[in-house]
Amino acid sequence: MARPKGSKNKARTVKASVDYAAVVAEKTAEKEKIESEVATLTANLDDLKTQLKAKKAELKAATKELAKAENKKAAAEAKAAEEAKKGEAEDVLKKLLASGMTAEEILAKLQ
Repeated sequence: MARPKGSKNKARTVKASVDYAAVVAEKTAEKEKIESEVATLTANLDDLKTQLKAKKAELKAATKELAKAENKKAAAEAKAAEEAKKGEAEDVLKKLLASGMTAEEILAKLQ
C-alpha cells in the first residue's frame, strides 16, 4: 500500500490574534515621546545658538581691545627706546665735548 504524502503528525500553528489597536496606541505614545524630546532639544539648541552668538561678540570686542592695548604698548616701548637712545647720544656728545673734541670732529665720527 502506498504511503500518503505529508505527515499527519506535523505541528499545527495557531494564528494568534494580534491586538492592532494596542500596537497602534503603543507606537503613537512612543512617537509623541520622541517628538517632545526633539522639541526640547531644538529649544535647547536655539538657546545655545543665541549664547554662542553673544560669546562670539564678546570675544570679538575683547580681541579688538587687546589689539589696541598691544599697539599702545608697542608705541610706548618704541618711544621709551627712542628716548633712551637720545639720552645716550646726548651723554656721549657731552663726554666728547668735555674731552675737548670740536663739533666738526664729532660730526665726522658720526658719519
